[in-house]
Amino acid sequence: MRLSWRGGGLLGGPTIMGILNVTPDSFFDGGRYVDVDAAVAHAWSMALSGAGILDVGAESTRPGSEGVSPEAQIDRLLPLLKALADPDGPRGPFPLPISVDTTSGAVAAAALAAGACIVNDVTGGRSDPTLLEAAADAGAAVVLMHMRGTPRDMQTRTDYDDLMSEVGDALEACCAAATAAGIPPEHQAVDPGVGFSKTPEGCVELIGRLGELARLGRPILLGASRKSFLGRRFGLEGDDRLHGSVAAAVLGVVHGADILRVHDVAETAAAVQVACGVLEYAPRVGNASRPG
Repeated sequence: MRLSWRGGGLLGGPTIMGILNVTPDSFFDGGRYVDVDAAVAHAWSMALSGAGILDVGAESTRPGSEGVSPEAQIDRLLPLLKALADPDGPRGPFPLPISVDTTSGAVAAAALAAGACIVNDVTGGRSDPTLLEAAADAGAAVVLMHMRGTPRDMQTRTDYDDLMSEVGDALEACCAAATAAGIPPEHQAVDPGVGFSKTPEGCVELIGRLGELARLGRPILLGASRKSFLGRRFGLEGDDRLHGSVAAAVLGVVHGADILRVHDVAETAAAVQVACGVLEYAPRVGNASRPG
């Protein structure tokens, strides 16, 4: 399923969204890319390795994290976005659509004005209604994720009677709110929120039942990369989480993921290429269609 925004959109088939955190405290790569030159170099590395979207975040949403002010996020983001857009840079302007990972309407508006075209909100638009307004005004796309509570308390809110049914219903409400704010359905994607208010077993269940979200009629984003459920459920730590992340991404494609948000772009892109080649000859499981 294709995600679009004013003046552009994704091509068919699963798309790799490369993660670039310009934060000192993100769970996997915190502090690596706070320098603008290092961040730009990594962005280009992901673009050349097979990414189709760059997702830039200036606030960690790891379990237990505290919020970062909109002003601090903007101070971290704008120098990078300006450098990526610079036509006189060493490689010219950055070629990929840019997503900003934020829950703040002010940050979304500033990033969209600086060249971003997608807003990735872990609260599904619930935290700050002005975020949906900013996206609508800019003609931007939004990724609406499911999470209960906040990053600080979300892991105390993991009890569900029917996990996927409740996640789907909550995302349906988020989509309705986004539509009411002026964001057309074709500008919306949904994310079930692996690792956010979910147990390790719940994270595995989300991936296995991902195709059930097809009822929402939106592209599905899966973000399982390097997350703690890989250690807590499968005993994968350190670099071994790369292998688990790639496996989760491939299974996500099999079960209907349209966008894969990952740290390890080259490895994921190669695995997805093979998976899509095989899926041309064997239909996906569940309710999802073949890529294309």
